[in-house]
Amino acid sequence: MSQPTFTRIKPKPLAPAVKPSHGHSHDAPGHAHGGCCAHGEAAPANVALDGHEGGTLSRFRIEQMDCPTEQTLIQQALGKLPGVHALEFNLINRTLAVRHSLGSDEPVTQVIASLGMSAQPLESDAPPAPAPARKPWWPLALSGVAALAAELTHLLMPGLPWLPALLAAVSIAACGLGTWRKGWIALKHRNLNINALMSIAVTGALLIGQWPEAAMVMCLFTVAELIEARSLARARNAIGQLLQLAPATATLRQPDGSWQEVAAASVTLGATLRVRPGERLALDGEVTSGHSSIDQAPITGESLPVEKNPGDRVFAGTINQAGSLEFRVTALAKDSTLSRIIHAVEQAQGARAPTQRFVDNFSRFYTPIVFGLAVLVAVLPPLILGAGWFDWLYRALVLLVVACPCALVISTPVTIVSALAAAARHGILIKGGVHLENGHRLSVLALDKTGTLTHGKPEQTDWMPLTDTLAPQRLQQLAASLAARSDHPVSQALARDASPLPVERFEALPGRGVRGEEGGILYHLGNHRLVEELGVCSSALEVHLERFETQGKTVVVLCGPEGPMALFAVADTLRQSSREAIDQLHAMGVRTLMLTGDNRHTAAAIAREAGIDEARGDLLPEDKLAVIESLVAEGRAVGMVGDGINDAPALARAHLGFAMGAAGTDSAIETADVALMDDDLRKIPAFIQLSKRTRTVLIQNIALALVVKALFLAVAVAGYATLWMAVFADMGVSLLVVFNGLRLARR
Repeated sequence: MSQPTFTRIKPKPLAPAVKPSHGHSHDAPGHAHGGCCAHGEAAPANVALDGHEGGTLSRFRIEQMDCPTEQTLIQQALGKLPGVHALEFNLINRTLAVRHSLGSDEPVTQVIASLGMSAQPLESDAPPAPAPARKPWWPLALSGVAALAAELTHLLMPGLPWLPALLAAVSIAACGLGTWRKGWIALKHRNLNINALMSIAVTGALLIGQWPEAAMVMCLFTVAELIEARSLARARNAIGQLLQLAPATATLRQPDGSWQEVAAASVTLGATLRVRPGERLALDGEVTSGHSSIDQAPITGESLPVEKNPGDRVFAGTINQAGSLEFRVTALAKDSTLSRIIHAVEQAQGARAPTQRFVDNFSRFYTPIVFGLAVLVAVLPPLILGAGWFDWLYRALVLLVVACPCALVISTPVTIVSALAAAARHGILIKGGVHLENGHRLSVLALDKTGTLTHGKPEQTDWMPLTDTLAPQRLQQLAASLAARSDHPVSQALARDASPLPVERFEALPGRGVRGEEGGILYHLGNHRLVEELGVCSSALEVHLERFETQGKTVVVLCGPEGPMALFAVADTLRQSSREAIDQLHAMGVRTLMLTGDNRHTAAAIAREAGIDEARGDLLPEDKLAVIESLVAEGRAVGMVGDGINDAPALARAHLGFAMGAAGTDSAIETADVALMDDDLRKIPAFIQLSKRTRTVLIQNIALALVVKALFLAVAVAGYATLWMAVFADMGVSLLVVFNGLRLARR
């Protein structure tokens, strides 16, 4: 059976100057989530903002836009407005971006006002939307008491029909006028959303004299909507918690040397900040003074604190644990690594996953079909079979209550947002729902070597004295003294943690090594070629050199006046977590392949040590790309892991591109499909596991919503369901899928 393939949707790079609170997707036109409603005509303006040149870009905050229902209504209305080129929605912050050539923002605000909502123009640096004020509780309480009283008087006082009707009117007036108003607006725009369907159902119940039941249905619907809104707010909070990681203030050094607490947003590049033990860092920077350990878990997901010394990078939102630190600001608040993470997560929410696109398309046809079915149920039996109008009209009203695909449409975005937030908190930045959902299909994973499987810097692994004329410690010190004068990575590996001796007449020998005098004696330190040039190579030395080189190690020989004195083996060592990550990938059935520019001996040695299935060396970037293309051509679901820069062609061609250590590389966050914020490869198996869990939850939610709808539609047509039951079935299953999706945020 052929391997599954992906639909490639590659995100565009993030704009570094965009404030994270206004994150908008650039790979999912218009972010149409479908809404709890039927779609009308698709808005022609529904394309990505960056796909249009010219025009005016206006941003608005719409406090009433907190559900896909409102988003769809706005999209349909603005999509018909001439001069509107593109729309982008951000339900998390309740913002809308419009690319238009209208001359002013007034036509946009007027259209939104006609929908019963208000649009507040936003500046580019406006803060995130505050949580809307909670509505007073007493109208809902009054509605509930009046509805219950209407039911009781209807049962206990049949001789007073006006009293239940009066109490029902009070109940509906207390909580239902808003629903009727929204329903009327939706119907005017030919949008069969939940408010329109509920308004029709309640109005029909009143017309056939079911006053107490109409009141109770409206009251229950209002309560269910309130609970659902609070549940959806939890999904928003999963992202909002990231915003709270970085403090709003920072301690800034003044020109006179004193320290003052200022707003973090006002701090400029190059300023010096101080952070005390236990405090969070407000901005990104580079340590200039002090020594401490930093808890970087909020950014990278690392379980252990990281030691920080002068010259090391630090990130906003991390926690200083030990000593006091001073650091130089390297990024403004809006451009910090944390801000870019938040922006990327918000952006990813607009990139609809395959399941979400299916649900959106399904909902376009489902509600009109069920609405038409309700009309037929109300009309055909009385006309054809002579059945009672009252009974079949009531059944049709029950059908309308359960017609809206709320549970189906809500289930996908809540699940995706919860998973994206959970991944971000653990240092896995996923750039879109499509990548999250497709991650479980990976069958082949190609990995770069340097900086991915290995630490990315050479370390001395072995050394061997070849003479007994000098003590071993003396030989090591001589080699370190010569190496310390060179800036070559291999030399630096030998010179690390050594006390160098004074070297005179030092000279670098390009492509071969170095030489210099110590104590009046000339020494050489270099590679195999240098030993050959000096004429001191021997068959015994060749054996040692070949043994180490076969292991993928670089060998350096120390030579004195009498010939070779010691040899040192240097290699880029394997990360401790790499072997464990490879084992986990194999357990998941993922084949591993290493692609590196190093020689084949080094590639084979590292592959054996890591347990990788296959290694290919001596590859240029275009060679890596060719390997990825050949795997894709075989129909395999291919992933590529690299640093996000040198491996960019291969990362872009793979179905999923993973960037390692993205916390230290801005471009990696911008280019990768999945950015691992630290250098731990074990996050890739964790990502695949999250992808599998997400897919499972999506299937559970869709199956639950469809089964409940199908069963209740049958029960309603058969005449065994009431309006009460319809409200409980519709809103109950909506709450179930929301809570099921939110489980991912707690993992």
